[in-house]
Amino acid sequence: MKCNIGCSERGLRIAVGAVLVTLAYTQQVGAWAWIGLVPLATGFLKFCPAYALIKRNGCCCNKNRCCDSNDSCCK
Repeated sequence: MKCNIGCSERGLRIAVGAVLVTLAYTQQVGAWAWIGLVPLATGFLKFCPAYALIKRNGCCCNKNRCCDSNDSCCK
């Protein structure tokens, strides 16, 4: 799986996923919040299957050079 999620988006996915899972675990909201496992997993894996289907690459760019598998963004 090649990295297709950028640095800032990755952090946002992990944060939102963690909040939703925590709320679901503590029963503060309904069972629907377990959907937070999806952004949490895609954030940790740095790969989004939906992005792959639509051929989108959200990796960050540094110094006019888009990231590749060797960039710190996608390690």
